[in-house]
Amino acid sequence: MITKAIIPVAGWGTRMLPITKSIEKCMLPVGTRPVVDYIVQDIVRAGVKDIYFVVGEQSTQVQSYYRSNIQLNDYLRRAGKQDKLALVAPLRDVRIHFLTQPSTGGYGTSIPVGLASEFIEPGESAFVVMGDQFFWRVDGGSNAADLAELVKSRGLSAGLLGNPVEEAFIPQTGIIETDEQGNFVRIIEKPRLEEAPSNLSNSSFYVLNKEIFELARTLPANPQRGEFELTDAINAYIASGGIIAVGEAKGDYMECGSPSGWLRANNAMAELQRN
Repeated sequence: MITKAIIPVAGWGTRMLPITKSIEKCMLPVGTRPVVDYIVQDIVRAGVKDIYFVVGEQSTQVQSYYRSNIQLNDYLRRAGKQDKLALVAPLRDVRIHFLTQPSTGGYGTSIPVGLASEFIEPGESAFVVMGDQFFWRVDGGSNAADLAELVKSRGLSAGLLGNPVEEAFIPQTGIIETDEQGNFVRIIEKPRLEEAPSNLSNSSFYVLNKEIFELARTLPANPQRGEFELTDAINAYIASGGIIAVGEAKGDYMECGSPSGWLRANNAMAELQRN
C-alpha cells in the first residue's frame, strides 16, 4: 500500500491575481471546500497516512485549515451547532507535514518533488498530485486508489493518470503516448490533431518511486525553457529502462489554476450539488 503523498502548493498563483495576493491559490473555494481538500479527500480514501504539503515561505492558510480551531469548536458547541464539528475536525489517522519551498533559486514542477525525496525510502513509492486541480467523482471513488491498484497489477512502482479531452482541446495541451501494454512512452506537447497518439491529457497525478524522486532532485533545468520540469525526470527514468503505467482518470476534471477553470469548477459543483 502507498501511504505517503506529496502535494505541491507553493506557487504564487499569478494567473489568479489579484485574489491570490491574500488567498493562497490552493485555498480558493470550490463550493464550501478549498481546492486542495478535494485532493486530500481522494488520497485519504486510498489509504494515505502521511501527507507532505510543499508550501511557500508565506504560507499559513493550509496549515490553519488542517489544524484544530479551538475557538470555532467552542463557539459551535455554545451555539448548539455540534453537527458542524465534523466538518471542521482535523483529519483522523493522517499525519500532516509541511516542507517549505524557497522563493529564490530554481523554479519548476520538479523542485517540490526533489525537496520531498529525502522522506521517501529506497523501494518506496508515493503519490504526487499538484494542488490546483482535482477530479470530482459522483461514485465516491478514489483516483489515487485506482492508480495504485493499476501500478500494483502491472508489477511496477510508478504510474500516472491522463484525463480524456475533447478533440478541440488536444492541440492546446500535453498528450500522452503509450505503448501496446498501456505504459508511458512520452508526452507530446500541443500536437496537431492528426498527429495526436491519444486523447489523454497529462493530469499531473502520479505514483513515483524513489528513483524518480532522486532524478527530480538532481537533474538540471530544462535547457530550452530554463525550468526544472518533472517531465524531464520521468523521461530520464524511461530512458534508463524504467516503466511507468498509464491509467485513465475517472470523474469530471476540475482545473482551478486559471480564472476560467476555477469558475467552471464552481459552476459545475453547484450544478452537481443541486442535482
